[in-house]
Amino acid sequence: MPFDLVSHLWPDLKEGFFRDRELRAIRQKGPHCVSTSLAILTGASPEQFQGAVNTQDPISWSDKIKEWGMQFAYCPSDARKLRFYIPELIELDDLFTLSYYTTLDGDTILRDPNNRGWVCGSHIVVMHRDKILDPASGTVTSANQHPCNNYHTKRIFRVVPVGYHRSL
Repeated sequence: MPFDLVSHLWPDLKEGFFRDRELRAIRQKGPHCVSTSLAILTGASPEQFQGAVNTQDPISWSDKIKEWGMQFAYCPSDARKLRFYIPELIELDDLFTLSYYTTLDGDTILRDPNNRGWVCGSHIVVMHRDKILDPASGTVTSANQHPCNNYHTKRIFRVVPVGYHRSL
């Protein structure tokens, strides 16, 4: 395969899995953006995920949401700001999680971790079609208007049915 400067997030624009899913924004209580985002996806309570998943291990998230007929699939991305991915995500018109670093200073992201392994904070939101459901605020915002656009990407996952060939 030839070298390409841009890798698309997903190969098939027509493929859709959860476009018609009804989602409800939930506001997180404490530092629980991962468990609250998983609750937004599944309709379960955030507490069902706390202690059951490792907040730094997306494979554990994917394994846990299997109970609701879902898994995560990796979308190739790099550390560019989310605003560079949002148009393609809107065009894909489906269900995703977006994780991003919560510093505006790109140099901080590249810093070596401290003696506890900490580099900087991050956050996760749910993107459904062209809206972002943010557990920090419990609100739904246009994807083009959400503050995440100004932050550097940590991870992008597409929500797919259990057993889908690209799932984690």
